[in-house]
Amino acid sequence: MPLQPLPLPALHASHAGSWYRAANGETEGLSKGQAVMAAADTPHLIVNAPLIATRLGYPDLSGLDLLELFAFVHPAKFCVPTPKGLAHALDLEEPEDGAQVPEFLQLAATQLLEHCEAEDWAEREGAWSVLQSLAKLRWAWAPVVAPHIRQPKTAEKWLFSKLPEWQEAPERPQPAQLTLGEDRILGQLEELTGAAAERREGQRDYASAVGTIFAPREKKARPHVLLAEAGTGIGKTLGYLAPSSLWSREAQGTVWVSTYTKNLQRQLRAESRRAWPEERPDGSRPVVVRKGRENYLCLLNLEDAVQGGFGGRAAILAQLVARWAAFTQDGDMIGGDLPGWLGTLFRNRAIKSLTDQRGECVYAGCPHYRKCFIERAARASAQADLVIANHALVMVNAARGRDHAQRPTRIIFDEGHHVFDAADSTFSAALTGQEAIELRRWIIGPERGSKGRRRGLSARLADVASYDEAGGEAIEAAREAAHALPSDGWLGRIAENAPSGEIETLLAAVRAITYARDESGAADAGYGIQTEAAGLEGNFVELAQAAAQALAAIRQPLIKLGVRLEAMLEDAPDWLDGQGRARIEGARFSLSWRIDTLAAWESLLGRLGGPADPEFVDWLAVERGDAREFDIGLYRHFLDPMKPFANTVLDGAHGVMLTSATLTDRVAEGRDWSSAIARSGAPHIEVQPKVAQAESPFDYASNAEVLIVTDVKKGDLAGLAGAYARIVEASGGGVLGLFTAIRRLRAVHGRIADRLARAGLPLFAQHVDPIDTGTLVDIFRDDPRASLLGTDALRDGVDVPGESLRCVVMEQVPWPKPSILHRARRAAQGGSSYDDRIIRGRLAQAFGRLIRSRDDRGHFIVLSPAFPSRLLTAFPTGVTITRLSLDEALQRVAAGVSCEPGIEREERPA
Repeated sequence: MPLQPLPLPALHASHAGSWYRAANGETEGLSKGQAVMAAADTPHLIVNAPLIATRLGYPDLSGLDLLELFAFVHPAKFCVPTPKGLAHALDLEEPEDGAQVPEFLQLAATQLLEHCEAEDWAEREGAWSVLQSLAKLRWAWAPVVAPHIRQPKTAEKWLFSKLPEWQEAPERPQPAQLTLGEDRILGQLEELTGAAAERREGQRDYASAVGTIFAPREKKARPHVLLAEAGTGIGKTLGYLAPSSLWSREAQGTVWVSTYTKNLQRQLRAESRRAWPEERPDGSRPVVVRKGRENYLCLLNLEDAVQGGFGGRAAILAQLVARWAAFTQDGDMIGGDLPGWLGTLFRNRAIKSLTDQRGECVYAGCPHYRKCFIERAARASAQADLVIANHALVMVNAARGRDHAQRPTRIIFDEGHHVFDAADSTFSAALTGQEAIELRRWIIGPERGSKGRRRGLSARLADVASYDEAGGEAIEAAREAAHALPSDGWLGRIAENAPSGEIETLLAAVRAITYARDESGAADAGYGIQTEAAGLEGNFVELAQAAAQALAAIRQPLIKLGVRLEAMLEDAPDWLDGQGRARIEGARFSLSWRIDTLAAWESLLGRLGGPADPEFVDWLAVERGDAREFDIGLYRHFLDPMKPFANTVLDGAHGVMLTSATLTDRVAEGRDWSSAIARSGAPHIEVQPKVAQAESPFDYASNAEVLIVTDVKKGDLAGLAGAYARIVEASGGGVLGLFTAIRRLRAVHGRIADRLARAGLPLFAQHVDPIDTGTLVDIFRDDPRASLLGTDALRDGVDVPGESLRCVVMEQVPWPKPSILHRARRAAQGGSSYDDRIIRGRLAQAFGRLIRSRDDRGHFIVLSPAFPSRLLTAFPTGVTITRLSLDEALQRVAAGVSCEPGIEREERPA
């Protein structure tokens, strides 16, 4: 029997128009005003309410969002959050245009509700109980769904009682020392690729080179280091998984593969199934994905949320997350199997509130400790053959990991060109208002009247304070000293020139001097401003010294408390059981983290007014967004962050590889390995790394063209917007537009989105559409006629092969942002040649989005009247590079890729 439309009104809006369908009527087009009036009158079936609200300019839009119903019926199932994506997820015929969407929504709603009655509904368990809670919260869907879900005969288990517990396992012995033979590596590679796969010599040479990092280390603190550049399409993932899987099996050791983007983590997890089974015979997992704590669902936060800690729409979200938690693979909320769009449907920070953002975990003191997703992943990784992690986690784990046995010793850094940036972030110090207030809350507890489970040191270590008098005194001393840190409302007090406490007073002085010295013009444009921490007057230095003393007054009792906790573990009281010991161990780890942070802040303040330290770059800044201040602070970065990277990550490793398609700089003479070696950290531990390279098998010369458009003037927003619109129209969609400034991105999108939508060419944009970046890419990948505008996040790690991406457009040459940190590094590393290396790297990465498979074809367009010829080496050898007018470029885009003669070209230097 064919599906019957659910008899509820449905509404759809896009840049092309708005359409409405009554409960039992025909679809009609509406003006934007009529659509807003209809939406305000009664709840309608809609899909992706925040996006529809943006399209209508009606932020108060609410209704029966099909995505919320989908998340309830199919938790942990992937779905692109568009009518087309919903059709694919439900195996329904997709609507051909916007006018067909309202009826489709009625059919989709029927499909979802009927599925709730099906005997084979895989996610039935727990649905009835969660629905009762959602009904009390007045979830709009509750009365519609209730008749379709029968009450179970026996009471359903509470989520927190039915989640499985992780089990303790003995520490894995150190791996065997062995050398992998080339023949065995190549045999393993053939096994992974399959007998029918095309034999790729570049991949075979690459895999053989990777095998060298698994050889036994000859000297302490002298790991084997390999820098391997592998062109797109070489098959580098299987190229390094082959020797990794062979070594882990024979040596019984763990290999860590680190990425910079979540997209590559997902790809790696899929590829790893060729080498390892999903589970071992004993039920353990040989492959584990590890991320920072802030990525995983915190069960204690969830329990607090579902028991009243959240209110309004956030409480509904918590119930839907509870549904997901019962079916998730690993509890990963950021880039895992929780739909990326779920949090945006509720337009708040509730998703982050359900994770451990502030390091407040009480470890074994938590009632859900044995079921904790984070602890499960950490323990699984200690027994894993392959751990898939990210650069930041690997560095933090090496620098201050809780368990020495889990520190990585064989590491492959994929997307290796980002290791420098990740190290720069990891090993920096920032004494800002936002960071300081978080420290205050961690020590003192929540501000008066705030909700949530946040607890200060006194509450988390109450038993310690009552048992150990010295420990209790240390806690109280830290609490008292922490009142010098900023509290709620600190930004407002500083703006009113009424700071409270030594740190707020210093931040007020930072703000004043930064505004006084600013010459960038960024303040007038609404952007953040900064000034170097040099030539500071005596009064400022005195304020910094007073702030440093206040920080020292916090750090000293924390050190004393750490000593008392260590003594308690050595001479444990009778009441301290195993769970209590684990909780105190966790508290010691958290303390050491805060003590290190305070010491870094004191060091930063101690240098102010004195001679500059050549190893560091210090500056003051006021962070702003949309012309609104959101933070003020002092910053310290290593001039070369690869020095601490080498001392913490490389020093303790036995074998490390950095690999990427753009590891080296491309100059007229060929690959420049010197910059790649310098940015690997190897020179800091006196190791000469091996280098290897494998050329891409793709025929770039036949399948791609670089078009440099010379008649779109810089600063002409109308001309820029018109150029983007005409390129999208000529290409028929499939355009990835890359911008260097959010303001220009928003201006271009606002001028052309309606025009393109009326031509059946949807346009989406970062920083405009209320959708996370990963989901935007999913939408773009799903629709060959869609186009996507974005900034740096879309220049790397976006893998969209096939028809969905046919043209990449850069609005201008991607010059480095002229910051104080950049200026210092530029002066230390070659001046303009340093800039050129950065730009060529960015161009190469952006070009790499275009051709992702052998059959891909497309154009790479730069809207630059004066594109420097010295940057052309960023593009693959043989690719035709043409300087031409916009009209000529449009003709070439409309005609497809062609390298026939007839237009004057500038060949890329060989």
